[in-house]
Amino acid sequence: MATNILLLSDVESPALWDYYQPDRVANVDIIVSCGDLKREYLEFLVTLSNKPVLYVPGNHDTGYVRNPPEGCECIDGTVYTCKGVRFLGLGGCKRYSQGEYQYSEEEMRKRIRKLRKPIRKAGGVDIIVTHAPMTGCGDAEDYAHRGFDCFVTLAEELHPLAFCHGHVHRSYAWNTPRAQEYKGIPVINAYERYLLTIPDPVANL
Repeated sequence: MATNILLLSDVESPALWDYYQPDRVANVDIIVSCGDLKREYLEFLVTLSNKPVLYVPGNHDTGYVRNPPEGCECIDGTVYTCKGVRFLGLGGCKRYSQGEYQYSEEEMRKRIRKLRKPIRKAGGVDIIVTHAPMTGCGDAEDYAHRGFDCFVTLAEELHPLAFCHGHVHRSYAWNTPRAQEYKGIPVINAYERYLLTIPDPVANL
């Protein structure tokens, strides 16, 4: 058995909105947004697909503060289990202005420390969902799109089935990789849409 997770990020997919067809999500078990997507888009998907939609906010999702996507589950700063899969969510990016959902390296480290107890209680996590990438694997050279060092440490400690992020658009460079590997961990750039298939976690069977 396996679980199909539809990852979304940064750009609304015409195939899933303007030209939506039910068969395009028929085999999807969970939809996960890695941030910077319109609230209406996520609400559209959760309504028409009848699939659970989880999300972390991106740095451009300031409207979520007052009007979060209805019917969707915010997993930012939490360990959340959906259909037996344990997700850890950390939205936002490196601080480059005074906007919402921006953090210094130390601020993000503090957010991770607060998750230590929930992680232990859950017995670990299966998927790490972030908006920003980890340093050196999927990030970019400009400051606003650099990754977090603490995400590298987190991935090494938890060794999840996958580390999924957004923030770095493929439109910035055509050869931006969709899938990489860091010490045996698949690292997925969820730009627009990406279907991730994972084995059902043994720990949760």
